[in-house]
Amino acid sequence: MAATKEKSKVKLVPLGDRIVVQREVSQEKTSGGIFLPDSAKDRPTRGKVVSVGDGRMLENGSRSVLQVKVGDLVLFTSYAGENIEVDGEEYLLMNESEVLAVLG
Repeated sequence: MAATKEKSKVKLVPLGDRIVVQREVSQEKTSGGIFLPDSAKDRPTRGKVVSVGDGRMLENGSRSVLQVKVGDLVLFTSYAGENIEVDGEEYLLMNESEVLAVLG
């Protein structure tokens, strides 16, 4: 796993240039106070990086450096990544290239 200052609590270590993201919780109600059923909620398009791989293997045998790190808040499309469940928690497993931006 890439060296990070924040220790990951996820027991899932992605390979290569993949990352594990915990999606933000969708809003329960509208700004007008109307409660939304699960079917009407938008899938949040941002989340927190909880685990990262070692980077993509390059032709010269070295690994590329990932631009995201554990703890980063990232933006992605609503259909990015694969939904997975670990210890009852839902996560997204995605390629780093599916991240659109890092929020500062």
